[in-house]
Amino acid sequence: MAALITEIDLASALRHLRKDPHLAPLIKRYPKPVFSRATSHGTPRDPFYALVESIVFQQLSGKAADTILGRLLSSFPRKHPTPKAMLALPEEELRAAGLSHAKAAYLRDLAEKFLDGTINAKGLAEWDDETVRQHLIAVKGIGRWSADMFLMFYLHRPDVLPTGDLAIRKGFQVLFGMRTPPSPARMEALARPWQPYRTVACRYLWDQFDMTLPGNAAAKK
Repeated sequence: MAALITEIDLASALRHLRKDPHLAPLIKRYPKPVFSRATSHGTPRDPFYALVESIVFQQLSGKAADTILGRLLSSFPRKHPTPKAMLALPEEELRAAGLSHAKAAYLRDLAEKFLDGTINAKGLAEWDDETVRQHLIAVKGIGRWSADMFLMFYLHRPDVLPTGDLAIRKGFQVLFGMRTPPSPARMEALARPWQPYRTVACRYLWDQFDMTLPGNAAAKK
């Protein structure tokens, strides 16, 4: 089975990342990341739920996506979506939750892929990161970003760098004093010293990004 973030020594990861002069101030400023499968809505997270969540969050701010997710979950018993229950939900109810027509179609397609075995839910935990990505992006509506979120937040893989994430790109820009966000290749090069703990490093970049949003910096003071 591939390594999980919960199976590594987080203290060792932080000792390693503190060696980077750019990351060290962030590690000092923000709390240690917590890696948990608990959700903000009290719903048990399983592979299907985790992928539903990643589709809902595509191209939306965290706050807006979380609101839509909460509305969507209220349509399911115990707020727990299953593939069968998703397919039974009328599209009008998916749209009423705030989902676009495209995302509603993606969720229904995702449910079908779980039911017909296109997605091997049991195999996901056993495969290496790139195999998981390639397996998932074959599904309509799931790209590399969604696959990376699944690797980071459900499988808790320790060395994922989501170069397609806007907040991470902005985080690199601020961290390294760049005029514009770097290219994926440049991000890979800059993050090489963080291996094999790039997931942990990215959690700090997200914290940094969140605190630069309007209202959040003031709230921190």
